[in-house]
Parts: sequence; structure tokens; C-alpha cells
Amino acid sequence: MPTTPPVVLTIAGFDPSSGAGVTADIKTIAAHGCYGVAGITALTVQSTAGVRRIEPVRPRLLTGTLQELASDLEIAAVHIGMLASGQVVDAVAAFLATRKLPNVVLDPILRSSSGAALLSGSGIRALVRKLLPLATVPIECNRFAAFLTELPVGNLEQMGEAANRLHSMGAAAVVVTGGHLNKAIDVLSIAGANGTQQRVFEGEHQQSNSTHGTGCAFATAIASQLARGTDLAEAVRLAKAYVADAIRNAYSLGRGIGPLNHLYGMPPFGPTIRPIGDKS
Repeated sequence: MPTTPPVVLTIAGFDPSSGAGVTADIKTIAAHGCYGVAGITALTVQSTAGVRRIEPVRPRLLTGTLQELASDLEIAAVHIGMLASGQVVDAVAAFLATRKLPNVVLDPILRSSSGAALLSGSGIRALVRKLLPLATVPIECNRFAAFLTELPVGNLEQMGEAANRLHSMGAAAVVVTGGHLNKAIDVLSIAGANGTQQRVFEGEHQQSNSTHGTGCAFATAIASQLARGTDLAEAVRLAKAYVADAIRNAYSLGRGIGPLNHLYGMPPFGPTIRPIGDKS
């Protein structure tokens, strides 16, 4: 009998183009040898060309979904993406405070890459107050770190200062990403009793039109690595390498910003899968 893989729960919106959101997260989780389950926070009308409309789900429906999954499965890690409304933030925070699940990776998506607002001002305030302290690892790209901390985040030193500010806001460990810089630098910062330790991860900036969902893939890959028992620093390193390879192996799709190739490392399917009912 096959070994049961670690279960990773993603709490995020639905992107019908599958470049980001829960469907992209499920692909990333599968690529890391884990089993993905999901609580959908919002439905969206979007494609590679951008986000057109967002409809948050009713908080009671999301809470019911999360409680049902947590009562049935042993969840090894949680990824939190787009939350869409303050009420949804409250529902997720209440669920996590009650269940106290391990390895919570918070990827606070405030705006889409096309510029659409994905969380209201009240939702952002609730996220900082209620969710940030519950997360094992919040992931902040530079512009969101700058928004939340009200600090400039344009170089390595400023990224470290923003991480320290996020620690003061309740985050025990934080990753500040800088994929848009000339050098794709990420900073992992961990606050402890003996002070703050910060580690820098460098990479080459890749010129590509297939970058839709990079933040989702990075955060979900970290959650998946943590679910497998990988330590945090190594999880960040491996997640960074995974995203770089997923961009490098992406194919052209759509008329806007295309998706990563989340499953680049998995064998092709095609004729290796027999049709249902085929006895040959």
C-alpha cells in the first residue's frame, strides 16, 4: 500500500486560468509529493490578461469547509493566499486560533500583478492584527512589505529593516522577497531570544513573460517543504529554486502574463494513462 503523503491545506482564491490561486497551489503541492486540499476564499473573473471581478465567499461557508477538512485529515502545513475581505480574514484567523495547525505560511496578497486590489483596507488591518502573529512564516514581496511597514524596501539593508519591523508587528519569522530587483534577493529573518538572525538567498533575475503566480508558487512550495519536515532555511532555498525552474520551463499560454510550469518536474501523461475501462 502506498505511503500517505503529507497533507497541505491552501486557503486562497480561485483563479480560473490556474496560474495562481487554489488550482495552482494544488499543482505546486503535488509537485512536492504532498496531497493538497483547499478552502476557497473568493471566486474571480480573470485570465492571464488580468483580474476583472472578485466575489468573496460567505465566511460561514469557508469556516465550515475548513472545520470539515481539519476534522477529517491530519494537516501538516497551511498556505494562506488571497483573502478578499475583512470578514474572510476574521474567519481564517478564528479557525487557526482554534485548530492551532503547524507550519502556517501567510502570503498576504494585497494586489494582483495586474494592479487589481485584492483586499480592502479593513481587511489589511485585520490581517496584520489577527493573522500575522499566527503565521509560522509570512511571505512579503518588496512592495507589500513597504506598504505594511511604511518603510522603503529597495535594497538588501532596507529589506532587513522591513523584516525587523514585521517582527515588531508580531511575525516570528518572515521572508521578504525581491524578485523584481536586478538580483533576485530574498531575506529570511527569524526573531529569537538571542536576537534576530537573517539569511540572504540570491538568484538571477529571469526575463520571462511567464511569471503569473510566482508568489503563490513560492509560498506554497515553502509550506509543502515544511510539511515534509524540511527546516525553514532549506525550505526557502528549495522553494526559490523550484520557482526559478518553473519559470525557466514555462510555455507560452494566453495573451497576458502567462503562468509558471508548476509540474515541470513530473513525467508527461498522455498515452501512459489508459482510458477508464481499458483492460489492455
